[in-house]
This record gives sequence, structure tokens and C-alpha cells, in this order.
Amino acid sequence: MDAAQLKNQIPALRRYARALTGSVWAADDLVQDTLERACTKWTLWTAGSNLRAWLFTIMHNIYVSDVRRIIRHQAATDPEGLEGEASGLTAPTSHADSRLDLQRCLLQLPEDQRTVLLLVALEDMSYAEVAKITGSPLGTVMSRLSRARTRLQHLMDGSPASSKRGADVVPLQRVR
Repeated sequence: MDAAQLKNQIPALRRYARALTGSVWAADDLVQDTLERACTKWTLWTAGSNLRAWLFTIMHNIYVSDVRRIIRHQAATDPEGLEGEASGLTAPTSHADSRLDLQRCLLQLPEDQRTVLLLVALEDMSYAEVAKITGSPLGTVMSRLSRARTRLQHLMDGSPASSKRGADVVPLQRVR
């Protein structure tokens, strides 16, 4: 792996991480963890294969692991608080300002839908690349993308959400 190739991927990784986490600090941590893991596991990357997809796969797996760890930690420490927090993450209803807040609406999407939407729309990846990164079948990627677009449109319009799955979004924070 050439250091220059790796450096060329950093802006895209930061952009995706920031959109995924909604926080500059969490995004920087995620990118750092991704690059650290890539450097320690560089022997697993096959020369000539898609470095970008490999790095995004690493980032996706780290992010999913962090979210799962946070959910377990919150459930173990405050099982009732998790329910209260989840119910507070519903779509904005009447605030005109919040309807225009794309970042806020993106963070209200379920994690699986947000990931697919960001990889396709923000990183301009093909459905096949997204399927490889997320470890999901191609049809699942397409259906998640469709649901994400529909739900995001509802959130941006301020209309009631048709899916209840948006309530499981958990903000990414480090648990050490």
C-alpha cells in the first residue's frame, strides 16, 4: 500500500465519517481508528483491489461496532433511559428551521439506511460497492436506499414519518 494512495482517501473518509456521526470530534476519531486499523492490517489488503472500498469497509465495521457497544453500555447502565432517549429522537414536526436541517434529518434515519444513503449519495459509490462494504445483498442495499430517500423526504418536509425504525438512532460517542 502506497502512503500517497492512503492519503488521497482521507478527505472522503472524513466527509463520510462526519455525515455518519454528525460530530466533527467523533468523525475524526473514527477516521483515526480506520487509518490505524488499515495500517496494522495492511497485509489483508490485496494489491490492485479497491483501496477505497476496503477503507470504507473498515470504517463501516468500526462504526457499527461502536454503535452496538454504546447500545449495550446504555442498556446495561440505564435501561429505562435508553427508552426515554429513543422516544426523543422522532422527526421534527412543526419547526420550520428544523425542516431545513439536513444533517439533523440524516441523523434521524436508521443507521443501516443512513449508511447506504451516504455511501451512494455522498461518496458516489455503486450499489455493488455499498453491498460489499456493508456486507448486505444488493437487493437489500436498493431497498434501504429507497426507504432512506423516502424517509428523508418526509423528514425534510416535516411530515410524519411512516416508519418507526428511525427511533433507534444512537449518537456515536466514545466509550472507554
